Amino acid sequence: MTISHAPPDLAAGLEKNPVPGSRTSPGLEPIVPASVRRARLRSVPRWLRRTVGPLLLLALWQVFSATGVLHPDVLASPGTIARAGGDLIADGTLPAAMGVSLQRVAVGLVLGGAVGTVLALVSGLSRLGEDLVDATVQMLRTVPWVGLIPLFIIWLGIGEAPKVALIALGVAFHLYLNVYAGIRGVDAQLIEAGESLGLNRWGLVRHVVLPGALPGAMTGLRYSLATAWLALVFGESINADAGIGFLMNQAREFFRTDVIVVCLVVYAFLGLTADVIVRTLERLLLQWRPTFTGQ
Repeated sequence: MTISHAPPDLAAGLEKNPVPGSRTSPGLEPIVPASVRRARLRSVPRWLRRTVGPLLLLALWQVFSATGVLHPDVLASPGTIARAGGDLIADGTLPAAMGVSLQRVAVGLVLGGAVGTVLALVSGLSRLGEDLVDATVQMLRTVPWVGLIPLFIIWLGIGEAPKVALIALGVAFHLYLNVYAGIRGVDAQLIEAGESLGLNRWGLVRHVVLPGALPGAMTGLRYSLATAWLALVFGESINADAGIGFLMNQAREFFRTDVIVVCLVVYAFLGLTADVIVRTLERLLLQWRPTFTGQ
């Protein structure tokens, strides 16, 4: 009986590169596919992943404040801002200011949204309406609406009217553009299919055009809410005696950077809350539309 032996060069190769899984391969590491790594990342709650960035920024801010890199007169520390916010909530100042600002945004959003949507329907559903409306709206849209504050003061005084009008103007333009684009972006083949099924003009508008324009309308609503909060900041600088902007103006006079940051945080929180509400509406109203959610 003959015993075969591995060639010397093969044996040397096995010693240098042992077979994976054998006892002589302590230096080898298993290869983890990219799909498995992505699955491990997805196992972490999404809300936790989204908070990593803000928490790191907050930690750096606190470190810079504690080490003296950020002087309190330039920017207060997160701890000082938290105490200032707690004091404003405890004495009722901040809730009252939030209520006034929310009321202004709500009224301006309703008025501007109604005007922008009606103009978009008139312009988008009819060529005659487009000829009569679109050119005028596009011309007015190019005018900086913040620059209209002096005219609003002359026309409407210094009360609530110019503040609400400024918000409504910014909201109307965004809704008009997105609703109009949504209407004109409806597939013509869907219109032909509806006509072949016997739908009249109102039936086409109700069952084909408006559902097809709904994604654009929801996008316009998100832009409109962001513009509404931006317009509120400018509007509350017009001789305001209440609201978040009024608190900021008072804090500016006394160099209270902590109160200013509290007001900015409130603005951001209210804007984020409004955006979350609109995104929830999108998920409820646009369940029929498959979309890409990322990998």
